[in-house]
Amino acid sequence: MSKKQQAAEAIVRILVAAGKASPSPPVGPALGARGVKSMDFCKQFNDKTKHIAVETPIPTVITIKPDRTFTFITKTPPTTFLLKRAAGISKGASKPGTEIVGKVSLKHVYEIAKIKQSDASLQHLSLESICGSIIGVARSVGIQVVA
Repeated sequence: MSKKQQAAEAIVRILVAAGKASPSPPVGPALGARGVKSMDFCKQFNDKTKHIAVETPIPTVITIKPDRTFTFITKTPPTTFLLKRAAGISKGASKPGTEIVGKVSLKHVYEIAKIKQSDASLQHLSLESICGSIIGVARSVGIQVVA
């Protein structure tokens, strides 16, 4: 790919609820500003994420080509979302480090690590190192990891 082609491609990163993509914000304005029909993206995205629980936030990277065609990849839900769901809480601590709002077991951490390992950016890491970063995120959200 030449430098000219790379410069003309636009990359849009958005967080969209699984099965709930619609032309309203954040999808519509992000794609419309670049001349892409947001309905086309919404149909493809909703079809690709129909097997995931509705309302699960899905980080999505959309690559828009100069001819206004696009490709997109979906990633796994954010670690904080998975931890909060496992702990059964709706929001994290207002004072992380001093306040504990929920607990998860090491089994939960392991299950989340297995989910996160499917992300292309984390495939080179061992399950143990992914678990370590998840425990760190749990601490920063105010969730205690118990054995």
